[in-house]
Parts: sequence; structure tokens; C-alpha cells
Amino acid sequence: MKYKAVLLSILILLPGASQVTAQQGTAAGKTPAGSQDSEPGGPITRQVILQRIYIDGEISEETVRETIWSMEDFWAQYTGWELVKQNEKRIIFQKEVNDISPLLKTNGYFGVCKDGTLSIFNGKPGAADIIQSFFQLDMKKLEGNKQKQLNLGIKISTKQQYEDVLETFQGYKVNKAAP
Repeated sequence: MKYKAVLLSILILLPGASQVTAQQGTAAGKTPAGSQDSEPGGPITRQVILQRIYIDGEISEETVRETIWSMEDFWAQYTGWELVKQNEKRIIFQKEVNDISPLLKTNGYFGVCKDGTLSIFNGKPGAADIIQSFFQLDMKKLEGNKQKQLNLGIKISTKQQYEDVLETFQGYKVNKAAP
């Protein structure tokens, strides 16, 4: 995979130099395409977009401007990230994060919609936007204190809380079996 990424970099960054490594290309004084802001044989600059995908479905995006002196060092810096797209101006990486998003940690609440759908709200249920919906609950089976909790909102602060609430209410899921 690393070999393919380096080869792809060479093909994009050094048009017509597919037989030359990135270091040989810069040593020969060739300027990568799209790097007008660097001297021949010098570094190249790219916009790097880092997308983090959280278990709750949220995607955060961070944009940085990288000066690349060595492609090998650049790829090593992003070990663990998946290359999604690359061109002469930008490189996009993604990474799955085994945690809930910062948005949920700061302002996420489990609640129930008017139709009985278990959802996560950006703030307390009723006065906030829905971030994510899961499944419809059988409100007749749901105990009074659980209904009250959902109506008031159950704050989400950790991945464990997120998983526990989903597991708890899974037993109250409406079965949509054909008659």
C-alpha cells in the first residue's frame, strides 16, 4: 500500500517522471507540478485534509498546510490514515475513531421524537436538532421512568454511555414483522 501511495504521489507531483523516485526527481532539479511557491529541488506545499469518522457517524475535518521536504517522511507522518484522494493541490486522509464525537461529548443527549424514535439531539430533546436517529421504540412497553428520562434527555459523555443506552433501549425496539 505504501509503495502504491508513493508511486501515485510521484505520478501526480512529477508529471512525466514515472520512472524517477521523488528524491531523484528533486535532485535532478525538476519542480513538481502545482508547486510554484517552491524553488526547483525544494519543498512542495499541499493542503492536507484530515477527516475523522466517529462511531456515532459524525465526521470532523481538520485542514492543515504542509510543506513536504521528503515524501517518505510525509507518508510516515500519516501512518494509520487512509488516503482518500490526492491531486496537485490537496491530499485527503480519513481515519475511523473508536469513540464518540466531540460534539456528542459536549452537547449530545439521547431522547425520543414524537413518533417514538430513539434519537440523539444536539442539546436537550424538544428544543434541539436531531443529530442521529436509531429505531422506533414501543412506548407501551417502555417503563414510566425510562420514558421520563428520554423526554428530559440522557446526557452522553462517553463511548460506554452511548453503547449502554443503545443496548438498554434495544429491548424496546418496535418489531415491524409482516402480519
